[in-house]
Amino acid sequence: MGSRSASAQSRSIAFAVVCGAMERPGFMASLVAGGIAGVSVDLILYPLDTIKTRLQSPQGFNKAGGFRGIYAGVPSAAIGSFPNAAAFFITYEYVKWFLHTDSSSYLMPVKHMLAASAGEVVACLIRVPSEVVKQRAQVSSSSRTFQIFSNVLYQEGIRGLYRGYTSTVLREALWSWRQDHVVDCWQSAVCGAFAGGFAAVVTTPLDVAKTRIMLAKVGSSTASGNVLSALHGVWRTQGLAGLFAGVFPRTAAISLGGFIFLGAYDQTRSLLLELGRGSP
Repeated sequence: MGSRSASAQSRSIAFAVVCGAMERPGFMASLVAGGIAGVSVDLILYPLDTIKTRLQSPQGFNKAGGFRGIYAGVPSAAIGSFPNAAAFFITYEYVKWFLHTDSSSYLMPVKHMLAASAGEVVACLIRVPSEVVKQRAQVSSSSRTFQIFSNVLYQEGIRGLYRGYTSTVLREALWSWRQDHVVDCWQSAVCGAFAGGFAAVVTTPLDVAKTRIMLAKVGSSTASGNVLSALHGVWRTQGLAGLFAGVFPRTAAISLGGFIFLGAYDQTRSLLLELGRGSP
């Protein structure tokens, strides 16, 4: 789920609950509520995401901007958040329907994992361009979002907007595989905060590789998108500390994000259903 950013992975803490609700009446309410909740997570936790990106950047935290301009690049995140969440939810539901199995089947966890992975592959078609522009703005707060977007297209074409696609899909797919059943909303949030914190730590090296690939200079070896090469480069220059750069703000954002997402989702969905019942 999604930017994913602080939001994409914190949203995945709650996606089983949301998608479970979508199996009942109120599909559109669930879809819209999920998108709005995703945007809420993006905006509220954006400063943590900026700090994480700057800690992972090759120029270092201070040169990347330090604590200045921590909302740099937020337009890109805000624009991409809703369609990203919608793309995930719709794909997840369609693949789950396509792979229909008996609810008691031992294959149910596999079905959910495959559906979630397919959802991530499709959602990343929206998320990655948004992430590329957002991360470059985060480490160059003097540049405007649209200016960065135009520069990427001019210098690298559409391909430049999909730098880091492989590492992002790999990170998100591994993340989504840890969810395989629907539980109570707030039970999910509590359990997800702990599981999410652990998963955030484990997948941080992939997140570092993604950041380095997206921020790499045009024509450099890192810009080619090779995940193993990016990881090796970080290990060679910065060691283990470099591979886990930004782990603390990332873990905090993902753990907190699940609670924010579920709170916003519950309130928005209830309001939309209430409005639906009141309309003729």
